[in-house]
Amino acid sequence: MLSAEEKWNLNQQIRCSAQSVFANIAEGHGRFYYQENVRFCDIARGSLTETYTHLVLAHDMKYIPDDLFNRLKSQIDELIRIINGYIAYLKRSKRGENEPGAHHFVQELSPEYSTD
Repeated sequence: MLSAEEKWNLNQQIRCSAQSVFANIAEGHGRFYYQENVRFCDIARGSLTETYTHLVLAHDMKYIPDDLFNRLKSQIDELIRIINGYIAYLKRSKRGENEPGAHHFVQELSPEYSTD
């Protein structure tokens, strides 16, 4: 069993990782290039998986009843499906790829090393 403080910490971790999902989707949407949007969606999906892992622990510790856990797992599965679909859409549409500066890359030249 977890102490009251550990329960509180688990609760906070669940809240933070769940909030991170939507915050990352919003931040990615506000980015200029589609690649950054995809990257933030990947991070959001990771946060969703983190939330699920915390919920599994809470369920295993008997803090969450079976019916609630199963409903939350279904919702998480659906959110992962939606995020994956959105990522696929972004990759297909490549929004922002024709914006000024989208195809500019910085190439660093390798320094020449002497073996003398």
